[in-house]
Amino acid sequence: MHKAGFVNIVGKPNAGKSTLLNQLMGEKLAIVTQKAQTTRHRIFGIYNEEDLQIVFSDTPGVLDPKYGLQEKMMDFVKDSLQDADVFLFIVDVTDKAEPSEFLIDKLNKIPVPVLLLLNKIDQTNQEGLEKIATEWHERIPKAEILPISALNAFNIDVILPKLKSMLPESPAYYDKDMYTDKPERFFVNEAIREKILLNYDKEIPYSVEVVTEMFKEKEGIIFIDSIIYVERDTQKGIIIGHKGEAIKKVGTEARIDLEKFFSKKIHLNLFVKVKKDWRKNDRDLKNFGYR
Repeated sequence: MHKAGFVNIVGKPNAGKSTLLNQLMGEKLAIVTQKAQTTRHRIFGIYNEEDLQIVFSDTPGVLDPKYGLQEKMMDFVKDSLQDADVFLFIVDVTDKAEPSEFLIDKLNKIPVPVLLLLNKIDQTNQEGLEKIATEWHERIPKAEILPISALNAFNIDVILPKLKSMLPESPAYYDKDMYTDKPERFFVNEAIREKILLNYDKEIPYSVEVVTEMFKEKEGIIFIDSIIYVERDTQKGIIIGHKGEAIKKVGTEARIDLEKFFSKKIHLNLFVKVKKDWRKNDRDLKNFGYR
């Protein structure tokens, strides 16, 4: 008997969705930072065993969109709420803001199982955790609740057996040697964008999009040319930095991660170009892969 299905990971920004995906997959597929809106796309991680295939879907955090890019990000979330066999709804127990009524309403109406993961439990106590669990049981009565720490891998080993019991009998949806639906260039773009999120402050990381124009392997070395797009000339200067030091740091850090990811030596060239107000331009967003 073979089981297979789609398991979509949803939650608010910074709840720990990408960290959870990486833990479940056993490798880093999604970039992770402390900044909100790190994830912009929907990423599939394809987990395989002999009698099991789980297609995990990591999504952007649910937010109230303020401009075109955020609207497209929310479209990915809405798509993910229509095609799952099981939902992993991840909640940050340290988040004191109001929960997402949009997600609560959707998950209560959708006729599929919900595994509600209370994340970052190492940052609360037993009494506080019990209170939060009770509140969430009242909000989504059908959900099975499991306390976890995605960062510290606490209770992560419990999730896969639970999902296996919830999924239907089915042949695999993808070849068993596949582990994601994304092409190599996507992971290059994301690795560079992660380093920009980590190395720059304020609006700069959110004004950046990365496009890899060349990805070519020759004699065991991968040669990569990537363009960092920004919205204004002043941002271009900040990205490059004094005597090019800032962009050099981004390139070095991204190259180290990419060499681990591809298990190959990497030669990475970075270029910076201005594409004015691309986050609000439908044509630019479409060209960058935001439908």
